[in-house]
Amino acid sequence: MIDFYYSPTPNGWKVGIMLEECELDYELHRLHLAKGEQFDDAYLAISPNAKMPAIVDHDVDGEPVSVFESGAILIYLAQKTGRFMPTDGRGHKEMLEWMFWQVGNQGPIAGQLSHFVNYAPAGQDYGLRRYKGEYERNLAVLENRLQGREYILGDYSIADMIAFPWAFIAKPLTVSLQDFPNVAAWRGRIKTRPAVIRAIDLCKGEQNLGEHNAENNALLFNQGADHLRGK
Repeated sequence: MIDFYYSPTPNGWKVGIMLEECELDYELHRLHLAKGEQFDDAYLAISPNAKMPAIVDHDVDGEPVSVFESGAILIYLAQKTGRFMPTDGRGHKEMLEWMFWQVGNQGPIAGQLSHFVNYAPAGQDYGLRRYKGEYERNLAVLENRLQGREYILGDYSIADMIAFPWAFIAKPLTVSLQDFPNVAAWRGRIKTRPAVIRAIDLCKGEQNLGEHNAENNALLFNQGADHLRGK
């Protein structure tokens, strides 16, 4: 059994997709970030960064294993199950490249764009332009990679699972995929997979879509060191 600490966001979807694709038994623990549950000591022992998602794997020899950060979780689960990850040297190298591209580029940029589209105070035009441009630049990187390929590594893998959620919500982020036909086709192939549908439907309707914003909830926004130091 795997404890899956989750909030209904693209980052949570990534891990949910892998759990569903591998048909792993898991127990969902819905954490409410707007209430500050991510700062509870018990959760910080699992995820020192106080972010979603995280897992605790009880199906191991010895003490349960906790894993935080979506990229690390996907690689851990791929190694655990022997699925959705290349085993040859070149394929493994490319998998690492595209996983690091996602966690270092596409994911953070898309998250910042989401902030300026959905939560930032009005008038943040520079931030919106900056992150929309970078989001589109990352779409171009993905568009080029998918030329002549159905999936990022050729076969469907964790590289697709981790990159898909932020491309899935391009329209709500005010970006059209019209100029990115390879990405649009790739997105279409993935979103119809039964495991992907089940993962996205977890806690459907419970996303924070503007109810909490940078002006009314300091637990979610404008954080500093004191949030993790108990002050």
